[in-house]
Amino acid sequence: MSLSLQAARNIHLAAQGLLRRPTQPAKKETVLTTIKNLGLLQIDTIHVVARSPYLVLWSRLGNYQQTWLDEHLAEGNLFEYWSHEASFLPIENFGRYRHQMLNPIGMGWKFNQTWLSKHSKQIKQVLAHIEEFGACRSADFERTNGKAGGWWEWKPEKRSLELLFTTGKLMVAERHNFQRVYDLTERVHPNWEDKRDLGNLIDDQRDQVLDAVKALGICKSSWIPDYFRMKKLAPAIQAETLYQQGLLRKIAVDSWQEPAYYHPEHTSLIEKGLMGQLRANHTCLLSPFDPVVWDRKRALEFFDFEYRLECYTPEAKRQYGYFTLPILRRGQLIGRIDAKANRKEKVMEIKALHLEQHCKISEAVSKDIAKTLETFASWHKTPNIQIDRCDNRDLKNKLQAYFN
Repeated sequence: MSLSLQAARNIHLAAQGLLRRPTQPAKKETVLTTIKNLGLLQIDTIHVVARSPYLVLWSRLGNYQQTWLDEHLAEGNLFEYWSHEASFLPIENFGRYRHQMLNPIGMGWKFNQTWLSKHSKQIKQVLAHIEEFGACRSADFERTNGKAGGWWEWKPEKRSLELLFTTGKLMVAERHNFQRVYDLTERVHPNWEDKRDLGNLIDDQRDQVLDAVKALGICKSSWIPDYFRMKKLAPAIQAETLYQQGLLRKIAVDSWQEPAYYHPEHTSLIEKGLMGQLRANHTCLLSPFDPVVWDRKRALEFFDFEYRLECYTPEAKRQYGYFTLPILRRGQLIGRIDAKANRKEKVMEIKALHLEQHCKISEAVSKDIAKTLETFASWHKTPNIQIDRCDNRDLKNKLQAYFN
């Protein structure tokens, strides 16, 4: 038996919490459960609309209190480290990342052994300062070299903090106005002890692979390593090996030339997919760093959706906009919007709205998009929606009529 492509998509969206619209008001514990189901929540600082981690949660939970995420970090239910990229992670998975902290070689720009060697005295001074005076932010160290701020112009103390964070000497205790507050690892996570708690590397990597497959719902083997940004998988933890061991299962998907793998916990989802019982009714906007689209190759193979983030592209060369948000409608990616929340003016500005060529404009499509933009704007506390540009004039007229 084989699954239809749409059934496979629906299984993926169900695992991601995006198949059906939320029916119950979100609670604080729902935020933590959602992150555990995803395995991680990627962090990004761009905030023309809500920052990515908050937006990923909104797509799944609807209206919720953003402070709940910050509280879970401060309460020790989550921790920050490098995963797919910088991410919020369930504290239960700390041990998997401890291996990287203790052996950070090969982490690219995130760890610079040369800089560590040249500035070891300064790094020790920063660590000693935190030991004596407690948690601190990068902003607590005054810049003295006269250079402007920015990613590649970090002051030495910021570089020291980040290196100490990458090597596991420091953790992020909390965030103030989204700025990291660093403290000693033994203070932030006092229940951890390396000698007692550090597991076997290959066992932890196996669990990571299994969690990636579970979070994806159903996947090709080539999609697995990217989810947690694992390097080439050792033979012992490759999908086919885990299938032979009974830890994964596989099934055919129409039009796929290779088998699809899924976690045994999703067996009921697979059965519903085979019987045509999975129905997608959720329409929402996705962050560019949402797990559904952060692997651009997977988004193309799975949803026939070609997507890239253009905020780093010169404005004159952008095709769709600075920070475009994919539109997920009832199991399909149908377009994207370039939005900006003008918070002081209470205006949600839709700079551009583009639909995929295959998307036909209907009353149902128009209504779903309108309701989504309305709830999106309301959540941002920018209730006035302004549409600057839309590829389809008929859709723009329908949306403006709805909002007026």
